[in-house]
Order: sequence, then structure tokens, then C-alpha cells
Amino acid sequence: MTFTRTLLATSALVAVGSTAFADGHMASDMTLVSWGGAYQNSQQKAYVEPYIAMNEGVSAVWDESSAEAVAKLRAMNEAGNITWDLVDVVAADAIRLCDEGLAMEINPDEDLAAAPDGTPASEDFGDLLVSDCFIPQIVYSTTMGYRTDLVGDTAPTSVCSIFDTEAYPGKRSLEKRPINNMEWALICDGVAKDDVYSVLETAEGQERALAKLDTIKDDVIWWSAGADTPQLLADGEVVMGSTYNGRLFSLIEEQKQPVAMLWDAQVFDLDGWIIPAGLSDERLARVKDFVKFATDTQRLADQSKYISYGPARASSAPLVGKHIDLGIDMAPHMPTDPENAKNTFLYNYEFWADYRDDIDAKFQAWLAK
Repeated sequence: MTFTRTLLATSALVAVGSTAFADGHMASDMTLVSWGGAYQNSQQKAYVEPYIAMNEGVSAVWDESSAEAVAKLRAMNEAGNITWDLVDVVAADAIRLCDEGLAMEINPDEDLAAAPDGTPASEDFGDLLVSDCFIPQIVYSTTMGYRTDLVGDTAPTSVCSIFDTEAYPGKRSLEKRPINNMEWALICDGVAKDDVYSVLETAEGQERALAKLDTIKDDVIWWSAGADTPQLLADGEVVMGSTYNGRLFSLIEEQKQPVAMLWDAQVFDLDGWIIPAGLSDERLARVKDFVKFATDTQRLADQSKYISYGPARASSAPLVGKHIDLGIDMAPHMPTDPENAKNTFLYNYEFWADYRDDIDAKFQAWLAK
């Protein structure tokens, strides 16, 4: 996956309104699914509020269930009752939902706006279109934050500090799922980054990763919501923990907590929308109209005013400016900034789409021991 691309110069903006379905009836409300917290707020400010302002009588409500999107969409499909209109998911979950027929395939050049200079959406999003059903929004990373006042005189510089309870005693927080934890465990057990997924696809490799995690299991607070680690760090309940880089940005720059970011072995990932399969014509018309608006060049750039995630289309990157409230330049806070991206780990979407259910079951069984 290539995240650093030649950025396109832009000089004009595409006006996208409710025109795609002007001759057809559109639903007046939408249920949008996301992750809550600072990220969902950035979507509300950059996408939803401007869209509603341009479309009188339209309303949108949020459901903060993205972490459970696959299971819930499976259940909705089985019951024949799809209550969600648009769902924010990570790329691997989008691939799974697409493969299972639970997400609708899109045509980027018909369903998404072109860049201001006329570049088709398929070229502007490029290799971030990792699934026929996936509509990319942002490049983000999962990384580590630590309390600067709890790590002693030597601040951590390696992701493997999470396993060093002697140098950094105290609780740490990790997400309650195998993704990222298994990769970091293998890296910190001596596996080369390029070999991680070939090792992890074997039963022996999975046991090796769990054995490494066993060494700190008693010291871990497991989180399931993106806001958990920032709160645990703010309260001083953990010395370090994993979360999304945008959450740490908010904690450090907006809340001025004594926390620092550890970019080492940050795991690049993609987040974006999927449209559930099986929507009525009226609901589909509304959500496609919203998506075309919400993923245009300016809108994706606008989201970076509120959170430090890189916009997914090349034409948006030159428009990334300053934080809406703090007035600081946002580019240096992006995971793709060259200084921050010196030692990244590239997430393998296809691997987790194929192995997620099996490794998830093994991981949860290990947690319950």
C-alpha cells in the first residue's frame, strides 16, 4: 500500500449538492454508524452539519457501533431488517462485508465526485480503493501514547516498551482484539516486520504471539472503545497504551495532558464508508447523495481541521491547513508526515479479512483463561 503519493495541485472546488437524484425521491433521514469521540465529531463538523445546512428537512442520527459492524450487519441481514444507512468501518471489515454480500459495490467515478481539476475519483483515491465496496475517508494509525510524568528519566522510544514492565512498571492498555497486538507481539519477539504475516498465518506463529502477550497479560487493561485509552492516560490509570493517533492528538494538543506520542511501529490503516446492501431506493438515493458530498476534495480536507488523520484522496492533501480552534498546522501531526513515518508497519487487509474470525476466536479464548 503506497501512502505517500505525488500530490495534485488544486485551484478550484467542486460544488456538490443534492442533484444526483433530483428526479427521484430521497429519504429525509439517515442513520450513520461510526466510532464516537473525537473522530465522529470531526465527521459531524466536516460532513454532516454542512450537508444538512444545504438540504432543508434532512436529519441524521449516529450509532456508535462501528466496532461491531460486521456482526450486527450479519444479524440485520439474517433478520431482513437493515436499520443502518451508512457505516464507517476499517478497510479489513469492508473487505469482509463486501465478500459476504453485506455491502454494496460502488463505481468510484459515478458515485464519488471528481477532483477539482477533473481527475476521476478512481485515480484521486488510487490504491486506497482496497475493495469494490469501500469508500475511503482517512489514513490513520494505531500507535502508543505514554504519560510523560510516569516513565522516569528515560522516555520510551520503541513500541516494545509495552512489554518492558521492569523499565516501565504500571498498567498498560491494549485493544481487546488480536489485530495490531499480535503483530507487535511478534515484532517484539524478534520476527522481522516483513515476515510477520507469514508467521502469523501458522498456528505456531499465533501461539508465539499469544505467548509474548502472556508476559504482560496481568498488567493490561483491555479497551474496546477508541476513547478508553485517552481517558485511562488522562486519569493516570495506565503508564502507556495503544489507541488511534487522532485520539492522542486530541489528548495532547487540545486537552494539554502530560502525554506524548510514540510513533514507532505505528500501524497504518484506512477507514471509510460502506453502504449496506438491501436499502430501499429512497434511502439509497439519500445516502449516495450524502456520500458524494462528504467525500469530495474539500470535505475530506476539512475533516483534518478537527483531527489529525490524513485525507484519503490526493487532491485533498494540499488543502490541509490549520486546526479549527488551536490554529496550529495539522500536516506535522499526520501519521503520513515523513518524520512520523520513519518506522511504520503496514497493516495487511487481506490477511485479516481471511483470518479474522479464526484468530479472533483463539484470542478471546486466550483472554478468558
